Amino acid sequence: MKRGTVVALAVAGLLVVGVGGAVALSVAGGGEPAAVETSTSEADPTGEADPTGEADESDADAGGPDAADGDETADAGDAAAGASPGAYVEYSESALAAAEGTRVLFFHATWCPQCRALDDDIVAQGVPDGVTVLKVDYDTQQDLRQRYDVRQQTTVVALDDSGAATASFVPYDDPTLETALTGLGLD
Repeated sequence: MKRGTVVALAVAGLLVVGVGGAVALSVAGGGEPAAVETSTSEADPTGEADPTGEADESDADAGGPDAADGDETADAGDAAAGASPGAYVEYSESALAAAEGTRVLFFHATWCPQCRALDDDIVAQGVPDGVTVLKVDYDTQQDLRQRYDVRQQTTVVALDDSGAATASFVPYDDPTLETALTGLGLD
């Protein structure tokens, strides 16, 4: 065989394996969590979570971890209690219907480096209280892409209560949640 033919076959084989792997990851969900709920108002400053969900007895005896802060902390806690905790969930019709607060669609593709960076930032930083980010598969949700006129992966779309788009933004050059929310006018 000629060298050019061998190279062409090798490239074609790699392409088939790559596309097959991408499809398998897409169908399997890429091993990513189905939902990551975050809350900035109740986060443990040590970064350690009690897996039982029970309060630490030393916190209860001392009036909680912020008892020394006095009434100012209680007032801030009361204000934050009205907002739903921030959440980051996989898109589904039922997840959209159940989402509380401001709803933001994030059109994500597993093969997109900027999408992975934004995804990592959302998981690391958490979603602000009162906001639900729904992760939409860019490759399989063509109907949603058409409905919201999404032409590029990494697009975020803010929705009103009826599900209509109120703003759209592509944080492609700076894929962080802060940039995405600012671009949507939600900062």
